[in-house]
Parts: sequence; structure tokens; C-alpha cells
Amino acid sequence: MDIQKEIQDTAGFLHLDLLARQVVEGYISGIHKSPFHGFSAEFAEHKIYNSGESTRHIDWKLFARTDKLYTRRYEEETNLRCHLILDNSASMHYPELKSQQLGNLNKIGFSVLASACLMQILKRQRDAVGLSVYSNEFEYYAPERAGERHHQMLISKMNDILKAGGSGKNTDTYTYLHQIAEKLKRRSLVFLFTDMFQADAEESELFEALRHLKYNRHEVVLFHIMDRKSELEFDFENTPRRFTDVETGLEVDLYSDNIRENYKKAVESYLADLKMQCAKYQIKYVEADIRKNFDQILTTYLVEKQKFG
Repeated sequence: MDIQKEIQDTAGFLHLDLLARQVVEGYISGIHKSPFHGFSAEFAEHKIYNSGESTRHIDWKLFARTDKLYTRRYEEETNLRCHLILDNSASMHYPELKSQQLGNLNKIGFSVLASACLMQILKRQRDAVGLSVYSNEFEYYAPERAGERHHQMLISKMNDILKAGGSGKNTDTYTYLHQIAEKLKRRSLVFLFTDMFQADAEESELFEALRHLKYNRHEVVLFHIMDRKSELEFDFENTPRRFTDVETGLEVDLYSDNIRENYKKAVESYLADLKMQCAKYQIKYVEADIRKNFDQILTTYLVEKQKFG
């Protein structure tokens, strides 16, 4: 038996599409459902009902008030085009887990499940969705399309990402965001899932790559994926530890208490700059802590969809 292969084959979600559907339906049941009603068309006006026409669209509530028959006329909505971008570098596979399940996710697992949840809503609304995946190379690109076959293809790809792991993959966000931006010719709602870690790039270069995504009037949402407890608060026991950069392999031995204060100051400064640049270029910034649920992701989608039109 190839043990490594067996581990890889069970490293993802057993039923990603089903789990995403359950998360979405659980979320919808807790909010007002109107954003999901009439998703293929919106009400435009009333017109007098003519004998012989279908009674399907008669407004019976209006009939009760006026004693006259009117039908509702609808306007077809322009289908939304949405593009999901996943950072699949080694740092996104932190912390290392043998299996992914709701309530116990690493950064890439959180990103994949959040993306699948968004895809589930887009599928309900018959909207087109595309996917790009990058690390130290441009791993995958699928243009925006609708339909069950396309949906299942993207689900399969995201499962493959989890099974393959991210060992040895550094991040080239700067290069590949520029390339993805060049591919998005038509106006889209763009969701980027990344931890914004890139050791060999200046902050200004990363911000410039984000700005490039705003070309062609795209609406851009940055989901900044993080494990807040360890990556921002540096919450580790004060015992001798060896910390290893999963992308460069560099190691350092230290006591966490000795550097925690300076570490937090440096991280908070970087986050402040990132948020400022996002605000400057009208990019929606969302902190996504893997220890929390998906409500913030789905709520952000609904809000941005309202703005997109």
C-alpha cells in the first residue's frame, strides 16, 4: 500500500459540493431570503391582464385591492460574472492537517470551502464563475461560465488542490495577479483569497498588482486569509521553539515572549498599510480568520453583488 498516496487521497473534503450546499442553506435560513428570490429576473412594471394570457404572473394581491387584473412584467437581469482567485502557495497550507473538516481548517481549506460556498450561490442564481490558481506558477485558469458541468469541474479542481498539498511552493502574487488581470477582459466581481505573504517582493509591488485587478472596472474583494491567533498575535507557549518558513525553508530558534511585542507591531503596521492601499484603490478588504465561520464571506458577497450593478 502506498501510504503517502492514501494520506493524499483523504486530505481534502469527502464531499466538498455537499458541504458547501449545507453551509449556504444554513446561512440562508438565518437571514431574510429575499436576495435569493427571483434571481433570474426582476420586476419591472404592471400591465393590464388581457383575456387568454397566462395567469401565471397575475398579481393577486393587487387584484384584492383594486378588483382589477394586472400581470407583472419582468426585466431579465444581466448575469453576474464572478472570478475566484486562489493563492495555493505553501504558506496557505498552514497549519498542516491530515484532513479538512468544518471547524478544523487550514488556510487553503478555508479558502476552498469559502469559494465553493460562493459558487453554490452563483449556481443558484445562474451566474457565471471562473477560477484562477497560482503559487510559484500560474497553475490553473478557467474563464467565467455557468452550468452544472462547469461547476463540477471547478469543484474537482479545488479538491485536487487540497489533495496535492503545497509543499515547496513559494508565492509569486505580484507576477500572477498581473497575468490574471490581463485575462479578465469583461467586467467581473473578483474575489481573491490569499494570505498576502511574499518574501521576495516589496509591499509596493504587491499593492500595484492589486491595483491592476481594478482595470476594466472590476469590483475586487480581498479576503485576507489568516490564522489570527498564531500569525497575528503570535500566541505560542514561551518554550524554546524552532520556527520554519514553509516557503523559504529558513529556520530560527527562539522564545515567543522575546519577540512577540515587536512582531505584533510589524504585522499591525503591514496590515494598516494594506488596508490603506485597498481603501485608496476601492478594493474591499475582508479579514478572514480560519478559526471563524463563513458568515462574513457570504454577507460580503451579497453586499458586493448589490454594488456590482
